[in-house]
Amino acid sequence: MRLEIDLVPSSCFYSNLRSNLKISQWDKLRREVYKNANRVCEICGGKGRRHPVECHEIWSYDEINYIQKYTGAIALCPDCHLVKHYGLAQIRGKGEFAYKHLMKVNDWDERQTTEHIKESFRIWENRSGHSWKLDISILKSSGIEVPVELDR
Repeated sequence: MRLEIDLVPSSCFYSNLRSNLKISQWDKLRREVYKNANRVCEICGGKGRRHPVECHEIWSYDEINYIQKYTGAIALCPDCHLVKHYGLAQIRGKGEFAYKHLMKVNDWDERQTTEHIKESFRIWENRSGHSWKLDISILKSSGIEVPVELDR
């Protein structure tokens, strides 16, 4: 699996799975993700120092109906997770580290890495100009109770 930047549209900030589930539901889901990945990063095979992996939500975007749909989650080491949230990495002063990690994991040169970042921000800018509906209905098959307003 290749490491890619996964920027959430600004209009969806704080509209994530973790903030829409009970803490116990989120903990159950993320622990299952960690267990299924044998507590190693599903992209680079690495582990973090303080905690081995973090749970990263995977979203698809229906660009016609403006629906942000939860499609699953993966276990990522903190470094790969930082790359996924590259904009946040930059805000936190860790952009250069994330850049180098992205380049290393994908075995890319600077041109390839820079082009991927530019394209990721182009997509982000386009998506950020819209309001998105959140769809987490896939969780029902996992036995997780989905809030009524999100059950689509």
